[in-house]
Amino acid sequence: MTFVVTEPCIRCKYTDCVDVCPVDAFREGANFLVIDPADCIDCALCVPECPVEAIYAETDVPRGQRDFTALNAELARQWKPITRSKLAPPDADEWASVKFKRAELQR
Repeated sequence: MTFVVTEPCIRCKYTDCVDVCPVDAFREGANFLVIDPADCIDCALCVPECPVEAIYAETDVPRGQRDFTALNAELARQWKPITRSKLAPPDADEWASVKFKRAELQR
């Protein structure tokens, strides 16, 4: 099992989760984070750190978000690791309450 970053992270990209990851499993895109399933050790430390509740255990990903499991694996092979938190985008708080953001994902 691994953990998966889902749609609420898009355009928010808060990086609180990155600092607690003991194996540097997070990868960073322009406006989204993913977890590399090859590196994730299922510790769950990142879950409570996410202010938009975007991170789930693979087996708990909500029905409408399950495609994010494969998306995390795909993008983790393309994106570079992020090992330290950064400032969130200036409009992150505005995007935090937006529900449907898939079209906003920048690959």
